[in-house]
Amino acid sequence: MGCCVSTSSRSTCSSGSRGEAVSPLCFEIGFCGTQRTKRTFSDHVITLQNLPSVPNRIFTNGKSRTSCIFTQQGRKGINQDAMIVWEDFMSEDVTFCGVFDGHGPQGHLVACKVRDALPLKLLSSMHSYQSRQNGSGGACLKGDLKKSDGSPEDRLNCLWKETFMKSYKAMDKELRSHPNLDCFCSGSTAVTIVKQGNNLFMGYIGDSRAVMGSKDSNGSMVAIQLTVDLKPDLPREAERIKKCKGRVFALQDEPEVPRVWLPFDDAPGLAMARAFGDFCLKEYGVISIPEFSHRLLTERDQFIVLASDGVWDVLSNEEVVEIVSLAPTRSSAARILVDSAAREWKLKYPTSKMDDCAVVCLFLDGKMDTESDYEEQGLSSATVQSNHSGNAIETDDGQKSELYLPRNFTVRSSEESDSYGRLAAEFEGNVDAVSTEDQNWSGLEGVTRMNSLVQLPRFSEERPNP
Repeated sequence: MGCCVSTSSRSTCSSGSRGEAVSPLCFEIGFCGTQRTKRTFSDHVITLQNLPSVPNRIFTNGKSRTSCIFTQQGRKGINQDAMIVWEDFMSEDVTFCGVFDGHGPQGHLVACKVRDALPLKLLSSMHSYQSRQNGSGGACLKGDLKKSDGSPEDRLNCLWKETFMKSYKAMDKELRSHPNLDCFCSGSTAVTIVKQGNNLFMGYIGDSRAVMGSKDSNGSMVAIQLTVDLKPDLPREAERIKKCKGRVFALQDEPEVPRVWLPFDDAPGLAMARAFGDFCLKEYGVISIPEFSHRLLTERDQFIVLASDGVWDVLSNEEVVEIVSLAPTRSSAARILVDSAAREWKLKYPTSKMDDCAVVCLFLDGKMDTESDYEEQGLSSATVQSNHSGNAIETDDGQKSELYLPRNFTVRSSEESDSYGRLAAEFEGNVDAVSTEDQNWSGLEGVTRMNSLVQLPRFSEERPNP
C-alpha cells in the first residue's frame, strides 16, 4: 500500500533501454567516488500491483539464473512462509533474496505483504539517497553521517545499514496502519540479503536463518552461519523485553522454547524477540529493528541458504550444507532440502504437526543447470504455479534424488500441549554478566519450537499495575 519506486536494471545514463525513455536521475551502484558504470531509475514505476510481472523476480517454486526456491505447506493449516529472489535488483550485479515466516491468524498475509513491499522500500531508500547525493554535490551519505571519514567500503557498508534500518522501520509502520491487515497478534520474521558484487549485506529479525556453504583450505565443504536466531532468551533480547515490562519464560512441557508474554496475561507466547507486526507486544520489548551485518565473499564461498525455522528445527547447519552440495542438480537443491526436512519432521516429531518450510538457495558463482536437467526434477523453468495461495506442494516420496539423513538429535522433542505452566526461573538477573560470546553461542544453538504463538491475549478492562 502506497509503496512504489522507479527502477531499471540495465539502462545507462547516456542511452535508453529497448527504446524506452530514461530518467535523468542516475544511481551508481558501487563505492562512492569509484568510477563504475551508472544505472538509472527508469520512469517505469513498480507498484505492488505489477510486481508479479517484473522480470528476474521469482517468488513461487522454481529457479532463476543463479538460484532455486521451494516452499511446502506443513500440517498446521495454510502455508505462512514466503520467499523471493530478485535478480538485477537496482543493477545487474545486485541480487536481493529473502525468506519470511508468518505467524498468528493473519501471518500468511503479513509474510506475503513483507515479501512484496520490503524490497520496494529498499529501492525507495536508495532512490532517496541518490536524490540527496545529487543535491549535495556527491556527498556519500546524509548530513548526520560522516562524509569524509572511513574507506569507500566503510561508507558503502554504512549506506546499506542505513537503508536496511529505514526500510524495516517503514515496513513495520505500514503494517501498523494497514486498513485491511490486522497485525495486532500476527507477524512475520525476515531474513534478507543483498549481494552486490563480492559484498554481502544482511538484515534480519526473528528466527529464520541464513547459512553459507564454503570450502576450507582442504577443499572440504563447511557450514558458516551468517545470522543469529533472535530468540527471547538471548541476554540482550531478554534484558530489553524485561525493561519494557514484558515477560520471558518457557512452558513446562517445552522448557527449551523461551517465549515472550504480556505482563498481565499468559499470552501470546511469541517464540522470538523481534518481528514485523505483533503490535500487542511492541510496547513490551518486541521490536522490528533488524540486525545488520556485512561480509566480503571469497572464491571459496559456494552458496547461501535462507530458510524458515521449519528447516532449522530438524536439520543442522552442516546437514543443510551437505544436502545442497550433494544435490544432483543445483535447480533441485531447494526442493530436496525441503523434502529432507519433511522426512526429519516425521522421524523426530511423529506426534507433532510439521511446520511450513521455505528455502532459497543462491549460488555465488552465478551458474545453474541446463534447462533439461531442471525439467527432469518436475519443476518449471521460471515459476511453478503452486503455493501461490498457500496450498500444499505434494512431493514424491519415491524421488530418487532425495537424500536420507539419520536422526541427529540436535534438538529435543516435545509434544504439543495446552498447558501454560511456566518454569520457575524467568531469566531473572545476571543478564549483564553474560558475555557477547555467550550471546552468539546461544543464538547459533537455536532450538526448536512447535508454534510461534501459544494463544491470543485475553484483554480485560482493568489491567494489573506493573
